[in-house]
Amino acid sequence: MSDVVLSIKNLSVAFRQEQALRTVVEDLSFDLLRGETLALVGESGSGKSVTAQSILKLLPEHSAVYQSGSIEFGGENLLASSERALQRVRGNKISMIFQEPMTSLNPLQTIEKQLFESLMLHGKATQRERARPKIVQWLQRVGIQDPQRRLSSLPHELSGGERQRVMIAMALVNEPDVLIADEPTTALDVTVQAQILRLLKQLQHDFNMTVLFITHDLNIVRSLADRVAIMQSGKLLEVGDQTQVFASPQHDYTGMLLSSSPGEPPPHISDQSDVLLKVEELNTWFPIKAGIFKRTVDHVKAVNNVAFELRHGETLGVVGESGSGKTTLGRSILRLIESRGFAGYGREQSNLFELDRKALKTLRREIQIIFQDPYGSLSPRMSVSDIVAEGLRVHERLTASEIDERVVAVLEKVRIDPDARHRYPNEFSGGQRQRIAIARALILKPKLLVLDEPTSALDRSVQKDVIELLKSLQSEYGLAYIFISHDLEVVRAMSHKILVMYRGVVVEAGSAEDLFTRPTHEYTKTLLASVNSPL
Repeated sequence: MSDVVLSIKNLSVAFRQEQALRTVVEDLSFDLLRGETLALVGESGSGKSVTAQSILKLLPEHSAVYQSGSIEFGGENLLASSERALQRVRGNKISMIFQEPMTSLNPLQTIEKQLFESLMLHGKATQRERARPKIVQWLQRVGIQDPQRRLSSLPHELSGGERQRVMIAMALVNEPDVLIADEPTTALDVTVQAQILRLLKQLQHDFNMTVLFITHDLNIVRSLADRVAIMQSGKLLEVGDQTQVFASPQHDYTGMLLSSSPGEPPPHISDQSDVLLKVEELNTWFPIKAGIFKRTVDHVKAVNNVAFELRHGETLGVVGESGSGKTTLGRSILRLIESRGFAGYGREQSNLFELDRKALKTLRREIQIIFQDPYGSLSPRMSVSDIVAEGLRVHERLTASEIDERVVAVLEKVRIDPDARHRYPNEFSGGQRQRIAIARALILKPKLLVLDEPTSALDRSVQKDVIELLKSLQSEYGLAYIFISHDLEVVRAMSHKILVMYRGVVVEAGSAEDLFTRPTHEYTKTLLASVNSPL
């Protein structure tokens, strides 16, 4: 067919494990048509990302084996192409947006340098000064605020959503023929997600670009995709027109995905429950320094005069755009960054910001966090068993067999095969790594758990399982959660109360039911309007 841009035929991919091969993609075949968006959908570990990375041969050579098949693009089989030939294609003809931007961006290079490098490698620019207007234009197009000032920023100075937007700009700056988008809106709130999806749709129209869109968000699939391909356990179950697949799925698994939802709102919590955490006048300001002597000339008010109460067994949802201060709020309470104000914890209402190191260490067991980026928070040199058991070894005196029993039990709860506990994080999918991070926090049975986008990397069916797990643990142990997320459906399923943050300030707060049914602030209304209409 003349409209076929890229064709995958009978692709099988395996990974070496000790003396054996484990097949993760089996006899997979589909075509990408010019100008279309094909959504590749399936659970974490289904082989979606492996398929996408195989197109450009990005899988690690020491462990990945292409057992059979071909990937044809521009009259060539990419699997048989030389490294030099692939370099001409990567980032130029076929570009990719990766799922985890912090591990894809160079931590030692500025944003401007990394975007310029993408242009320079493919002969689109030779001088950074001349390329700067184009770089600024692309940063602006993907929703980076004040892009001129952000040129000198390093990746760690950006929020998770901002880093993802920079990755999107890097992928699109060379205007590729094919864009592979591996969960490109995972770290983005709903309003910016809508901007990015509209941008991709507009670019696709302008350049007749083909998009392979990997996602677990079926709302996005419904709004964006022309066709849908469903994968499970490395196999392709069905491919078809998006409206047809959604209306009359041919496979039971597809029907299960379509019917999955985060669940119903949590049961009501009594107002008589004891207050576990009381926050007043919380401020986290970052100084802006200038001049030869680096004097402080202003502050970035990441969290400004925030106050709330959290009771035992209660979930406080924190929502807002990337850069609104959600993550900073969570880290401030945990004393991971310097803050001022009052954060009274426990029956004694001890101010967390005034505790010494010894007292704080005792409370670390009771107050745990799950970070947004599981790959960055899991040590690549430790096995899953050691990662999950790390807290136990610090806070409890147990035998090796007792520790192993606890590790096995918690891994089973988060749907990770305990037999895989001696493997390393790089051998798991993004969603599986997030579940490992959840297990590490839960094994200590904390009283307060800060969850920073804990389900953002998970598909809907696994999201539902994790949410049900968190709810059951909350009911059983009276856990309190601070649930930070841009996914309002998940927030509604988890939260009793909600804070809506915008540029470091709480613009609206109240019960989840009131905010979802009777929002008063215009920003809250904008967020809610974006849930069911991603485009």
